[in-house]
Amino acid sequence: MATHFETANELAPGSALDRAISERIDMLFERKLEAKLAEIKAAKTPSMTIIATKGTLDWAYPPFILASTGAALGWDVSIFFTFYGLELLKKDLRKMKVSPLGNPAMPMKMPMGPAWFKSIQWNIPNAVQSIIPAYEHFATKMMKKTIKSKGVAGIQELRDLCVEAGVNLIACQMTVDLFGYHHKQFIPEVKEYVGAASFLPMARDADVSLFI
Repeated sequence: MATHFETANELAPGSALDRAISERIDMLFERKLEAKLAEIKAAKTPSMTIIATKGTLDWAYPPFILASTGAALGWDVSIFFTFYGLELLKKDLRKMKVSPLGNPAMPMKMPMGPAWFKSIQWNIPNAVQSIIPAYEHFATKMMKKTIKSKGVAGIQELRDLCVEAGVNLIACQMTVDLFGYHHKQFIPEVKEYVGAASFLPMARDADVSLFI
């Protein structure tokens, strides 16, 4: 039977038993900490911020597709519309156009005709496009026909999906002032009119932040 003196020596700081107890406590603490961190991470709602800077028909799709998809996954999503991106917040989106000028990667394909004809990619030089009357109107009309024939949702429909899913639509107040816009020109679902100083902290804390 161990004496009181022997037991005290075994538990003394730096003894083998003391080190074993400390290692065991450290191991249990580390396991509990890892489990707790994993639990917190699993419970955290992912977030995404998007900066939308362009307002043409073709560039309107990326922010609304990404935002509506993120919201459908249960993410907290915010879109900050600045400069020409403010066009995407206007009440009437029917006047949106697509310009192939300065966009050499844009595939100009016809949405009608036989398969061999629709497969042709009409790469028309910018110099030619710029002198053809109403070419931008023609390109916009062809884009809309292609979107419809492929069963892709329209911009208005995608924006409505974002609103229904709770996506935060934020307008850049500085750009609103710069371009002389009024709040009444935009849809009432715009939740905030703020500057970069208010948006940047949101982007900093987001899990995903995109510039479009």
